Amino acid sequence: MPLIEIPDLAALDDAQQGLTASLDAAVADLVDLTDVDLSGLTVVPARCDAQGNLVRDDATVLYGDGSGSYFGADGNESTWNYGDGSGSDIDGDSSTWNYGDGSGSYIDGNMSIWNYGDGSGSYIDGDVSIWIYGDGSGSHIDGSASIWNYGDGSGSYVDGSASIWNYGDGSGSYITGRVSMRNNGDGTGTVNGVATAMEPLPPLPRLGASPPLAALQPLAPSCGTLVTLPGGVLFDFGSAELRPEAGAVLDAVAEALGGPLARTSTVTVEGHTDSVSDDAFNLALSQRRADSVVDALVGRGVGAPLEAVGFGETLPVAANEIGGVDNPAGRQLNRRVEILIPPV
Repeated sequence: MPLIEIPDLAALDDAQQGLTASLDAAVADLVDLTDVDLSGLTVVPARCDAQGNLVRDDATVLYGDGSGSYFGADGNESTWNYGDGSGSDIDGDSSTWNYGDGSGSYIDGNMSIWNYGDGSGSYIDGDVSIWIYGDGSGSHIDGSASIWNYGDGSGSYVDGSASIWNYGDGSGSYITGRVSMRNNGDGTGTVNGVATAMEPLPPLPRLGASPPLAALQPLAPSCGTLVTLPGGVLFDFGSAELRPEAGAVLDAVAEALGGPLARTSTVTVEGHTDSVSDDAFNLALSQRRADSVVDALVGRGVGAPLEAVGFGETLPVAANEIGGVDNPAGRQLNRRVEILIPPV
């Protein structure tokens, strides 16, 4: 009797662990900043890697209840964690779902794998259909050929030219267009009607069950709130002196930081530039700009520890050039100050 095999549905676990984004409701503390009339200002939950380094990925959306989503830059990929153990990942024609109750699915074109969470599962593509029913039974259908295991020691194989039956009690049969073999299960049998001795057939072994999928873990708390201030509003080109127009947003940031005693953990102010000028100049300029913002916040009564760090042109968020051609819009995005505010 041909064997029934099915892909390891537990492998769906690996396909659904790509959600590593983190989340915190700290952005609610800075809601006033969203009302500041300053083009380009963004306030988002900050996401950090295992070492605590800031991950700059604006495509990740974090909702504060353990849920979150990620959208790929090419528009074809989206990943969701719903915070209750369920989640999904869709990438072009491929989609993976975990329903949080031990069940899940993987679909890629005309191929689909399902785990129903109760020990049953299936694999279906354009040619093959395989089912595991979780009670030791299952089936494999490939065109005109079908294999059945009924979970009680019996089973069958049928294709266009032959059929094989095992009745689970030692008896069975094999029939083609020219040959008919029957095993009576008592040591006797016939071949095309002629009696002969035959060993009883062993029963078919039961099929295993599909293990339930592990639920997705809720997303962990974030490492704070990231406020991005466009450099074009804060500074003139090549300058580290704050423009008068920067006063409104710096007033709002200072108020959001909560006064002298609201925070004891260090707030990091980062300066970033585009790639115009050389590395040394940009590094020094970014440091002076970060220092200017720190001085302005201290002057507005912020008592939280503030650290100014300049990164120059080393951490762009957009391309300074595309195909060797200058990209002014990208350079504008790279000229910025980012303020990383840890959770209270």
